[in-house]
Amino acid sequence: MPKTITLRLSDEIYDKFNRAAIEDKRSIANLIEALALRKLDEESLADDFEMQEIFSNAQLLKKLEQGHNDATMKKGRMVG
Repeated sequence: MPKTITLRLSDEIYDKFNRAAIEDKRSIANLIEALALRKLDEESLADDFEMQEIFSNAQLLKKLEQGHNDATMKKGRMVG
């Protein structure tokens, strides 16, 4: 079920969001939600530099492969 939150914005910031929402033909709430989700997605993904670091680390790749194999075979347990 959708949740409602209160967000306090200065007049200047509100105007920026309002102009962007009008240009995008969407509500301010929808614009803020879309921008927040995009930012969360960006933060959860590795950028090109990080991926290069990962792929250049043979020991890490071996551990990731073993972890993947263990998960596929349902070995181990989830730690929260």
